Amino acid sequence: MTREGGASSAPTWQAEDFRKTLSPAQQSHWLPGGVAASCGAMRSASRLLLLLIYVAFVSLGLPDGALGVAWPAAYPDLHLPIGLAGTILTLGTLFTGLSAFSSGWLLARWTTGPVVLVSCVLTASGLLLLSHAQGAAWLYAAAVPLGFGAGAVDASLNGFVAKHYSGRHMNWLHACWGIGATSGPLVLGWAIGNGHGWRQGYLLLAAAQLSLAVGLALTLGWWRQVPETAHAAHVDATGRALATPANSPAGWLAPAIFACYVAAEMTLGLWAGTVLVKSRGFSEETAALCTACYYGAITGGRILLGFVVDRVGNRVLVNGGVLASLAGLVWFGAVGSTPLAAGAALIVAGLGFAPVYPCLMHEVPRRFAPTAVQTIIGRQSGAAALGAAVLPAVAGLVAQTSLATVPWLVLGVVVLLLAAIRWLDRMT
Repeated sequence: MTREGGASSAPTWQAEDFRKTLSPAQQSHWLPGGVAASCGAMRSASRLLLLLIYVAFVSLGLPDGALGVAWPAAYPDLHLPIGLAGTILTLGTLFTGLSAFSSGWLLARWTTGPVVLVSCVLTASGLLLLSHAQGAAWLYAAAVPLGFGAGAVDASLNGFVAKHYSGRHMNWLHACWGIGATSGPLVLGWAIGNGHGWRQGYLLLAAAQLSLAVGLALTLGWWRQVPETAHAAHVDATGRALATPANSPAGWLAPAIFACYVAAEMTLGLWAGTVLVKSRGFSEETAALCTACYYGAITGGRILLGFVVDRVGNRVLVNGGVLASLAGLVWFGAVGSTPLAAGAALIVAGLGFAPVYPCLMHEVPRRFAPTAVQTIIGRQSGAAALGAAVLPAVAGLVAQTSLATVPWLVLGVVVLLLAAIRWLDRMT
């Protein structure tokens, strides 16, 4: 006798007998209801972990702009020369690059969750050292955990999001860094302005990092529950497996691109205000507003791009963005002689820069072999730190003789950036 639909009853009884032989854990794996529940749990873990990753990237940005706000009060308090801030930043940047370059080795031995947790604790310890600093030695000591922590968390989170989430979330991840980079100076400014002092400001930032570390410690199991996304299958458009290794021309061109991009972004952000004040006669308040428009355009652009990147594609947005940044730089260098024109030019440049870093990071699993992905991402993060350390300093030397030349120096680097991106697209 058959059931409705013509299926025999025998398999049903066999399935029931099979069910009885399974433990509850095995039933949750193999039976349809258990599969649905398991998928639901993975989706929940993926969403919750994504929120935690966003918070981690906000936290990553917190210390980045804080020293510039704290330094006018800190260096006389510590009886230090004003120029020491540059040395501290360079030292921290070098440790950031070293840590990022080592991320592939670290993640091959420990998974992402523990690496991010330890990095967060290192960053918190560096901020605590700053809050209790008694001299230059304390600042040098703080630069070590701050640099190592920032580099490892940057590379590991970029790698994790590139493999486990969509391009939308990669763009929003880097928008979160912008939120943190904006919030850090605000926290220091609030602490100093309200009479609590720069030490209390750093103590607040350290408390934020330690709170995040507690959250990371409580959720270490979540990292293993998030599956890779479909684009991380490491196949090209024809379905062939990607085999480009890390030690290939493309594997070294990719980090060189990041060095160029971050060098251009940081140099323009660092020197635009000085160019406007010293070369074009703007007030300091107006120049600060124009510079804020630049960073706001980068952050806001990444938020907006998150809504379209999965439909348009990483490569289209990157190439279009670099072209837009070229237009903005030409405008800024040639005709940005009024506050409105200068601000608009910097907004165009910032919007053009917005997709470059996150979209190139997210594209790595689509370019390279699976075993090469984290190595490439680590190299890119490390090269970004080196670019941030070198070109702004070179621009400083140029500025001593011809400040008005600085925007054109940035333009030249962006031209090289566009050529290198086009070359990498052809190679991979």
